[in-house]
Amino acid sequence: MNEFKKEFKAEPKRLLELMINSIYTNKEIFLREIISNASDAIDKLYYKCLTEGISGCNRSDFFIRVKPDKAARTLTISDNGIGMTKEELEENLGVIAKSGSLDFKKDMENKEDIDIIGQFGVGFYSSFMVAKNVKVISRAYGQEEAYIWESEGTEGYSITQGEKQGVGTDIILTLRDNSDEAQYDEYLEEYTLRRLITHYSDYIRYPIIMNTEHHRPIEDIKHDHDETDHDEEPKYETYYEDETINSMVPLWKKPKKDITEEEYNQFYMDKFHDWQAPLKVIHSNIEGTLQYNSLMFIPAEASYDYYTKDYEKGLSLYSGGVLIMEKCPDLLADYFSFVKGLVDTADLSLNISREMLQHDRQLKAIATQIEKKIKSELMDMLKKDRENYEKFFKGFGRQLKYGLYSDYGLHKDLLADLILFTSSFEGKPVSFDEYISRMPSEQKYIYYACGQSESRIAAMPQTEALKEKGFEILYCTQDVDEFALKTIMNYNGKEFRNVAEGDLGIEATEEEKEKNEKAASENKDLLEAIKSALSGKLSDVRISARLKNHAVCFSSEGGISIEMEKVLNTMPNSPGVSAQKVLELNPNHPVFAALSEDYKQNGEGGKLGNYAKLLYNQALLIEGLPVEDPAEFSDLICKLMV
Repeated sequence: MNEFKKEFKAEPKRLLELMINSIYTNKEIFLREIISNASDAIDKLYYKCLTEGISGCNRSDFFIRVKPDKAARTLTISDNGIGMTKEELEENLGVIAKSGSLDFKKDMENKEDIDIIGQFGVGFYSSFMVAKNVKVISRAYGQEEAYIWESEGTEGYSITQGEKQGVGTDIILTLRDNSDEAQYDEYLEEYTLRRLITHYSDYIRYPIIMNTEHHRPIEDIKHDHDETDHDEEPKYETYYEDETINSMVPLWKKPKKDITEEEYNQFYMDKFHDWQAPLKVIHSNIEGTLQYNSLMFIPAEASYDYYTKDYEKGLSLYSGGVLIMEKCPDLLADYFSFVKGLVDTADLSLNISREMLQHDRQLKAIATQIEKKIKSELMDMLKKDRENYEKFFKGFGRQLKYGLYSDYGLHKDLLADLILFTSSFEGKPVSFDEYISRMPSEQKYIYYACGQSESRIAAMPQTEALKEKGFEILYCTQDVDEFALKTIMNYNGKEFRNVAEGDLGIEATEEEKEKNEKAASENKDLLEAIKSALSGKLSDVRISARLKNHAVCFSSEGGISIEMEKVLNTMPNSPGVSAQKVLELNPNHPVFAALSEDYKQNGEGGKLGNYAKLLYNQALLIEGLPVEDPAEFSDLICKLMV
């Protein structure tokens, strides 16, 4: 018997319009929501069987069926869960944002832990994004009667008595007509439905069944033609059979001892589309104040787009095995953005569309624990699997260095232990701890040098005095390196010092001090003349205490080094940063003797100006800086050769 059409409660038209058109940004999400509701209905019946001692209620008997009908343009999602009475249809579907699952979960609190997916009572209405008519046929457990709830959207709904074989619920969606904006026919295609189920609902704990199309060959048929047998192309017949589409059991919920390395690797390569196995697997099952499962991977190599603006970081977020977000950036810090993986938890406050997260305490707490776990696992790899750690660092070390100076160095204490630099000691990557462990007692600083390559750094004049002392030098070849070290400032009480800085902290002998002071005093006028010849290019010209075999080099004063000048001036809209350069001359080199002799004989009127420019350009080339006037430089060389 038909009842009169009822209006939705709670300003339904406006609210339903808002939900259909605004809350959900992705139409295909409707199938996830309906399947999740079906799973909840089965959970309720199964729990009822367990708590009330009802026999013949086996978990293996439950299922969810998805059935497309292209001729009728309908998509039916059925379950054999607990079903709904007439009153429950009225209560759960007639009152928008009324959640039967949430009420059930509240009833079960302090009784037994149970995982219910639906909480907000709005997921069902996402079906109106793709359907012009929604019909719900439901028969509640223990009831003989079935009832039909039907609606075409905002105008209201009706409830009538109907018929249904067996307990459960059928949701029948009559799809909207195709338009220029959307092709609703795709939701009747087996390929699309299979994709949506495996993407969003692959780990629903009950089988999701579809009657799928298959093909099998028919025996070859031979025909006589011109007294010759000819084999025809093989024939195939089409047949249909039920197939379980979802895998049901998430790998991350299995005990780690039951999972092989091959299973981990295959899962990673399939889900994250990598052609090679990960370097490390991080699998955690956390219980306590926070409860969640996480399965994360350290890739073997950086993807082609990793260091581009197109790369999207984030862990996949699941709730009860249902995919909520493909990539949740809030779970992963930028400096660990190379990590691939997922988190499955019911401890997050999702918003009503489940497509975004509230920035709540639970989310931040999980993110903090994940950060600590990643750091711990990387440290473990550094100590116990050095070969793979160095391989990891080659691909992702730059990102860790960015993390050192991002947010004004807020994360430097977390990340400094993980950093490696190639060292002058055996030419191998070393950590700061390893460097400090080899420092001689008289060494004050952790020394580093910047350049385009390790070989060019090794040949830098500024490193000569340090190497003579047996002091180790870290080689900085990436643009981020010195900025990172400047941010750290010191490690375990040891300050970082660029080999090109004015004071290297090297204790000279009394004899060396006297010799340098004497050279500076005797050549004071010469140094001033050279500085004058290079007016505006330098902050000073000095006798060098660091040069041994080379004639000239630059050192720098102030907060901007020569390497930082190079990096900053390559950036868009650069203000033209300039380091305060000091030209250092080796008083023991034959070139200095030639300078001194020319100045004694000719003063500033001789070749001093040309020699000064040549030495200045030589220092520029050593630093990897461009010669300011190549034509002049070439001309000076020609004059010198003649």
